[in-house]
Amino acid sequence: MQIKYFLGGILCVLLAACTSTARQDLNKPIVAGMVFIPAGEFTMGSNKEDNINMWREANALNPYGFNDQLYVNERPAHKLMLPAFLIDQYEVTNAQYRNFVIATGHSVPILWPRNGYVYSNTVLRTFPLEGLRQVATNNFKLDMDVSNMSQEALLAELRKANAVRDMYPVTTVTWADANDYCTWVGKRLPTEAEWEKAARGPQSFEYPWGNKWDPKKINTLSDDPDVPYAPIGSYTGDKSVYGVYDMAANVAEWVADWYDTYPDAPPANIPNYGKVHRVVRGGMASSGHYDSISVVFRAARRTHLRPYTALIDLGFRCAKDIE
Repeated sequence: MQIKYFLGGILCVLLAACTSTARQDLNKPIVAGMVFIPAGEFTMGSNKEDNINMWREANALNPYGFNDQLYVNERPAHKLMLPAFLIDQYEVTNAQYRNFVIATGHSVPILWPRNGYVYSNTVLRTFPLEGLRQVATNNFKLDMDVSNMSQEALLAELRKANAVRDMYPVTTVTWADANDYCTWVGKRLPTEAEWEKAARGPQSFEYPWGNKWDPKKINTLSDDPDVPYAPIGSYTGDKSVYGVYDMAANVAEWVADWYDTYPDAPPANIPNYGKVHRVVRGGMASSGHYDSISVVFRAARRTHLRPYTALIDLGFRCAKDIE
C-alpha cells in the first residue's frame, strides 16, 4: 500500500512538472525567424588570464598579432539575470536588407555596388548585352567565358548568382545602418549580454555547442577573399543550445553596447573604453591564419570597432523584447 502511495506521489510530481512545462511552452511568443531565450541567470565573461610570456614588452602585440590582450576585457566572470527575449535565429541577410533599402531609400551597403548585388534582376534586364557582359565579368565575377553568351543565358546566370547572394549575411554596414534596420522591422540590436547568453546557453559554454573546440563545426576559413562567409545556417554544427546559428563564426556582429569595462573589473589600461567603440561579437570566416586558434571563436570573446566602420566580414542580427 505504501509503495502505491509512493509511486502515485511520483506520478503526480511528474504530471505537474509536465503541465508546468507545457504551460510555459504555450506562453512562448512565436515570431517567425526568431528564437525565444527564456529568463534566467547565466555567467557572462571569463576569468581567463593572458600568459605574460606571450608578450615581447609592455603593450606590444601578442604573438598572434592581435592589438588587444586576449582575455583582459572579459574579466571578471559575473552572473547576470536576464529577462526573456527573442533573437534572430540567423544573421540578417542581403535579401532582408534589400527590402529595407527599397522601402526606406536607405543607402546601400558599400559592397553592393562593387559586387553587382545593387542591380536587381529587373534592373539587369534593362542592360544592353555588352553592358551585361561587363557587369557579369567585373562585378559579379562569373567564372565563365561570357563573350559569346546570349542575353537570356547571361541573365539566367546572374539570377542564380543573386539567388545565392540573397542568403549571404549582409555586410559592410555600419552600427547605425544595423540599428536603423532593426528599428524598421520593429526590433532592436541585441545587448552584449543577450548575445552572449544566446550563444553560450544557461551552462555558459565556451562555444555555442559546448566546451570542446571543434573547427569542423564552423566556417573558419574562406577560400574567397571577396566572399569570406557562407549562406546563413550552412554550418549546422555552429548552433547554440537554444537553436541560434552562426554565433561562433561566419561574420562578426554588431551589438547595442558601447565598449566598456565589466562591473568590478580589475584595473587595466585598455584604450577605447567608454563611448568610443561599439562592441562586436562573434568570430568570422575571414580569420585567415587564425582558423586553428580557438580563442577567436569563443562565445565570451569581445571585440570592438568605431561605429562608422563597415567591413566585409561584419554584419548583425536583431533582438526583440517580450511584449
